[in-house]
Amino acid sequence: MTLATKITLSRILMTPFFVITAISYSHGLSHSEPSEILRWTAMGIFTVAALTDVLDGFIARRFNQCSRLGTFLDPLADKVFMLSVIITLSFTSWGETLPAWYAALIIARDMIEISGAIVIGLIAQDIKVIHHWSGKIAMFLQIAVVAGVFFSFIAALLEFLVIISALLTFIATVLYIRAGLRQLPEQ
Repeated sequence: MTLATKITLSRILMTPFFVITAISYSHGLSHSEPSEILRWTAMGIFTVAALTDVLDGFIARRFNQCSRLGTFLDPLADKVFMLSVIITLSFTSWGETLPAWYAALIIARDMIEISGAIVIGLIAQDIKVIHHWSGKIAMFLQIAVVAGVFFSFIAALLEFLVIISALLTFIATVLYIRAGLRQLPEQ
């Protein structure tokens, strides 16, 4: 177990702490008793998790700690954490709530990618995780959407970010499906 993989695992372990803190803040907000400590704690957990995503990748590349386990866990950790954040912010109130269709899109994308990876792994006996620039931009925009909710961006700006993020998420999903299909053996 490399240091990079341990950092990746920490992101997965942060997920329930974010969800509990965010729900607790939302509950207080809905009862007109918001706790700024809970709000800033949730935002801090999100920020640390985002930084671990950058840090584990840097350490893995810089110190040659790339491993098969890390290659599998890193995108899983990203999906578990971001999906939990998006769902939590879609079904709780931080002043601006994300639309449910946005959460549904992220869920659908993750289910397609995970089930596709399983099928490809079973058929091809191996799978290569192929990163695409569109996926990186989609993730950046998802983070921007979350920041928009955290910092109560004006509604028009948040709606714009959600639409652009959804569009790039859809494009990235289509490109990942194409890349996955290319890994299947020709029959």
